[in-house]
Amino acid sequence: MSNGTLPSYLSMAKANPPTNRAPWYKNTAPTYAGIFLWFVFWSQAPSGGSAIPGGTLSQGVGVALLGLVIAAVLCHFLFYYVPGMLGLKTGLPLYVVGSAQYGTQGGFLMPGFLMGALQFGWLGVNAYFSSQALAPLVGGSAAAVKVLAVLWALLAAFVGLKGIQYVAKVATFLPLIPILILVVLLAKTIGGIGDFDGQKLVAAQTVAASPAAAPAAAGLDFLGVIALSITFVVGFFATAGAAGVDFGTASRDAKDVQMGGLVGIAVAIIVAGGAAILIAAGAFGQSGQAALNPADTGFMGRIMGSEGAGKIMGLLLAIAAFPSACFSSFIAANSFKTVLPKVNPFISVGIGAAVSILLAVTGWAGNAAGVFTVIGASFGPICGAMLVDYYLSGQKWSGPRQGVNMAGWISWAVGFVVGIAPLVGIANIPAAPLMAFIVGAVVYFVLAKAGMQPPVVAMPAVQSK
Repeated sequence: MSNGTLPSYLSMAKANPPTNRAPWYKNTAPTYAGIFLWFVFWSQAPSGGSAIPGGTLSQGVGVALLGLVIAAVLCHFLFYYVPGMLGLKTGLPLYVVGSAQYGTQGGFLMPGFLMGALQFGWLGVNAYFSSQALAPLVGGSAAAVKVLAVLWALLAAFVGLKGIQYVAKVATFLPLIPILILVVLLAKTIGGIGDFDGQKLVAAQTVAASPAAAPAAAGLDFLGVIALSITFVVGFFATAGAAGVDFGTASRDAKDVQMGGLVGIAVAIIVAGGAAILIAAGAFGQSGQAALNPADTGFMGRIMGSEGAGKIMGLLLAIAAFPSACFSSFIAANSFKTVLPKVNPFISVGIGAAVSILLAVTGWAGNAAGVFTVIGASFGPICGAMLVDYYLSGQKWSGPRQGVNMAGWISWAVGFVVGIAPLVGIANIPAAPLMAFIVGAVVYFVLAKAGMQPPVVAMPAVQSK
C-alpha cells in the first residue's frame, strides 16, 4: 500500500517538531500532577474507591502507603513510559501511533475513538462529584443537585468545544486550591495518626453498614489491600497512561519522558493519595469517625470545627475541578473531529455530553470502583499491546500496519474481558486493570510471533528515531 492510499488521518499526520518541545517541568510533570490533584482521585485513596470496610487502611497506614507506592511505580513504568517514548520518537499523536497495534483501518476506532468516548465517562464522573461538592449551595436538595450536574456537564462540554484556551489560563493556578486544602487537613489530623488502628476502623465501618454485623470483621488482608490500591490507581490512570503518547510529543529527549513521569505521575500519586490516606487515618485516630472520604464537606467540616468551613472547601474543590471537566470534553471533541470528520462536532459532542449527564444524574458515575474498572479494562490491554509492540520493533514505532491488525484487536478483547470480569460478576480477579494489561500484552506477543500482524505501511514523511 502506498502512502497515497493511507486514510487521511494518517496521510495528513505531521510530527511535532523539536522547536515546539519543552523541558519536562514545563509540560508533562505539571499536567500529570494536576490530574492527581483532582479531588476525585485523592478522595478515593483511603477507601480504594470501594465500599469495603476499612478500604486500603484495613491493614494499617504502612500497608496502605505501600500499596499506593507499588501502584504509582506500575503506572509510570508499565502504563506511561513506552507510550511516552513512542510520542517522543515519532512526534505523532496517540490515534496515529495506535495504528501500529490496531491497523490503518482498525486504528480508526482504537484507540482514538475509544479515548474520546471514555472522556465523556470522565465528564460524567466530574459532573457527579462536583455537583455533590456544590450540594450545600442548594440546600442538599437531590433534585437541585441533579440540575447542577446537568448544567456542569453542559457548560464543560461547551467550553471544551469552543473555549478551552481561556480555561487553560485559569487552570494554571487552580491546582493550588487542592494542595492548600490537603496541607490544612493534614496539619489538623496528623496528631491522630499514631492512635490509628486499622482493625478498629474495619469494625466501625462494618457496624455502620450493618448494625447487626459482628464488630470483629477482619477486613482485607495484606495482598487484598495491595490489589485494591492497584485496582483503584491503575484504573484511574489507564487512559492518561496511553495519552502519554501525546505528552511524549512535547518532550525533548528520553530524560524528559522519564522525569516527567517520575515526578508528575509516581511522586504526584504518592503525595496526593498519601496525604489523603494520612488525613483519613488521623481523623479516625482523633475522633473515631469512621469516614474515608477527605473531600466530603461533612468530613472537612468536622476536622475544621465548622460546618461552614467544610462547605467552603467543597465549593473550592469543585471550582478547581472544572478545568479538568473542560479538558475531558476538549480531548473528546478532538478525537471525534479526527475519526468523524463529516459529523458536526456540536452533534457528536452533544451526544457524548448527554451520555455524561445520564451517568451523573443516575448516580452511576458515583460508583468510583466501577468507573475505574471499566477504564482499566478498556485501556489496560492497549498499553500492554503498545509495550510489547515497542520492544518487538526494536524500541521504536513500527509504523502503521495495513488494514486491521488482528493481534491488537484480539489481545484487546481478551484483556478487556479479564479486566471487566469483577464488575459483571464473571470472576473475582484481583488487580483487574493490571491483569488486563498483562493478559493483553501476553496475547499480543503470542499472536505477533504467530504471524498475525499485517505488513507495515510506509509513511515516508515520518521518521521514527
